[in-house]
Amino acid sequence: MSSARRVQIHYCRPPDGLRIYDQRVAFEREDVIVTLSEPMELEAAITIGGRVALESGSLAVWFTFPGVWHDIGRFHRADGSFSGLYANILTPPVIAGSIWHTTDLFLDVWRPSSGPICLLDEDEFEEAVRNRHIEASISLRAREEADRLLDLAARGEWPPSIVEEWTLARTLEQLAIA
Repeated sequence: MSSARRVQIHYCRPPDGLRIYDQRVAFEREDVIVTLSEPMELEAAITIGGRVALESGSLAVWFTFPGVWHDIGRFHRADGSFSGLYANILTPPVIAGSIWHTTDLFLDVWRPSSGPICLLDEDEFEEAVRNRHIEASISLRAREEADRLLDLAARGEWPPSIVEEWTLARTLEQLAIA
């Protein structure tokens, strides 16, 4: 096992949900931090578009961009096969050393390993807006960010190249746990 630096990501889901993710840092520079999740422990597989995206034993390589309104996860099934890219629309993370804080803004962009890109969880987003779990100005910014990612993807300009460069194999090799 690697002795890589670890971070704790405090992930708030309005109105009152909080999960803390403990992840290892594989790579870091000013504009991006690449982390690796712990193997997932799920009661049931998570499917998107009828295909398994994550299951127990799955790993995700996460790309956190300081000051940006989304992060990106490279999702893999338990056997290591790539299932797709998942962008959480969220508040820009507050990064204080090894403790990070961010708030989920419900919308997600999904680009499966094969098939069209799509926007997820619009119903949850609309409900959160209706129930005032997120401020109106923040909800507008969340929608803008989701639309921006979809537009960039349609033009072939998303995801950023670092997401394609840092595969699961490369991340595991970097962390010396392959």
